Amino acid sequence: MDVNKNSYTFAFSAILVIVVASALAFAAESLKPMQKQNVKLEKMQNILASVKIEATPEEAQEKFDKYIVKQILLSQKGEVIAPEGMTAFDVDVVKEYKTLGAENRNYPLFVFEDGGEKKYIVPLAGKGLWGPIWGYIAFNGDMNTVYGTTFDHKTETPGLGAEINQDDFQNKFIGKSIFASSGDYEAIDVVKGGSDVSGNPHEVDGISGGTITSKGVGEMIQRTLAVYVPYFKGNQKASL
Repeated sequence: MDVNKNSYTFAFSAILVIVVASALAFAAESLKPMQKQNVKLEKMQNILASVKIEATPEEAQEKFDKYIVKQILLSQKGEVIAPEGMTAFDVDVVKEYKTLGAENRNYPLFVFEDGGEKKYIVPLAGKGLWGPIWGYIAFNGDMNTVYGTTFDHKTETPGLGAEINQDDFQNKFIGKSIFASSGDYEAIDVVKGGSDVSGNPHEVDGISGGTITSKGVGEMIQRTLAVYVPYFKGNQKASL
């Protein structure tokens, strides 16, 4: 074969492309189970982080099974549902937020218990300045007072909106409440950074310079928790 011919060069390049593409496809397919497992463990870590339980990837499954004693799915009306073959953990709230209307989404609730004390963990999904934001908000046993939060993003501005995943911002929600003294739902509002929110149980000081992302967090919390209000109210009465 004349290696100096153009036909040889084209044939060699085509074969090389096919071989490399096949190798990459095989590698990607082989790594899928590992990637799915990593995503699963990270999700468990984030759920536990909202109730201040630290877990390494190696510990995540064990601690999740130990502390998450119940998984519940709600409809958009706040009613308990039981879709066949689906658990609360299976729901990708970010994907459903992007692709489904509110009435068709599933709304997960995780019940955490340690030493007889329960916490209720709600997954969140919304939109920041540049892309999706998400997180978890955990409530004390009264289903009213915030115990902990964790938020994250992929594309928010470093030093500004990206700060939603920092403790300084997340800890501001601790102790806030979602019901007024009258018992009516009063959503937590994330107000303009630098505002005085002292003494207001329903307001959180936003990130200075990250107003749109901060507002995105507030909208995400307000919209999502409105779905859970009927369930929370019903169970608050049941516990009296």
